[in-house]
Amino acid sequence: MSASGGTKAIVAALGANVAIAVAKFVAFLFSGSSSMLAESVHSLADSGNQGLLLLGGKKAQREATPQHPFGYGRERYIYAFLVSIVLFSVGGMFAIYEGYEKVKHPHQIDAWYWPVGVLVFAIVAEGFSFRTAIKESNETRGSLSWSQFIRRAKAPELPVVLLEDFGALIGLVLALGGVGLALATDDGVWDGIGTLCIGTLLILIALILAVETKSLLLGEAAGTEEVEKIRTAIVDGDTVTSVIHMRTLHLGPEELLIAAKIAVQHDDTAAEVAQAINAAEARIREAVPIARVIYLEPDIYSAAEAAAGPDPAATPGGTGH
Repeated sequence: MSASGGTKAIVAALGANVAIAVAKFVAFLFSGSSSMLAESVHSLADSGNQGLLLLGGKKAQREATPQHPFGYGRERYIYAFLVSIVLFSVGGMFAIYEGYEKVKHPHQIDAWYWPVGVLVFAIVAEGFSFRTAIKESNETRGSLSWSQFIRRAKAPELPVVLLEDFGALIGLVLALGGVGLALATDDGVWDGIGTLCIGTLLILIALILAVETKSLLLGEAAGTEEVEKIRTAIVDGDTVTSVIHMRTLHLGPEELLIAAKIAVQHDDTAAEVAQAINAAEARIREAVPIARVIYLEPDIYSAAEAAAGPDPAATPGGTGH
């Protein structure tokens, strides 16, 4: 996994979540708090999710094979999608079930100092993990807002860790509120309500992750800036006069496929066209280093045919004149 995959953020989140899961489960055993049980399962699920992200990054590094000629870069998208499923089922649905049971059959919280102490510790640990994820994201986020970064990021790991850590911090506050109200009112129903809120939050985050990773799995084009860089790199103004149409596709976070039909001079020889294509490919890779697979098809540009056909600029990854 490349640096842009946020390996440091994943490892930091994994270490924090393992420690927090153990602490929360111990607090549940001593206090009987359903919020603590839901939170311990949440942290355990998050730990498994970080393991999935690391495994996906490792598998994505495999070399291309005849059966998979474009490599395994999309493995990272698949494992990120699995994270959303785990977060929804193991984290969210379990918390909803546990919260419902606690509201239906409330009981007092014993040894209140255990859940309160562990929750404070967990907030500090999750805050450290969240800070690491923010720092890693800022290195690649640029001028994008956080919502834009989560929607547009081609590497799924950082958005996943960011949303997980953000959800974990809010969940901890909800758990602390539920436990606090249960202690203040001597009514265990509040503990169950806090657990229901945690479950709802986890399901919402899981749905956001599922939508974003689904888009990556379907295949996204290069960003607008990258498309413009590629188009500019292709045209040399001599042999290659323009780009008739172009399509781009992310094979993985750091792997881009480019297919373009380019206009050449009608009197150029085959050798001249071949040399121009090789030069164009070199310019593309220099302008956009993640361009790994490039197919350029030479053609004689016809304004009449272009006007009669579909507008290539109106489709994703396409450019016109």
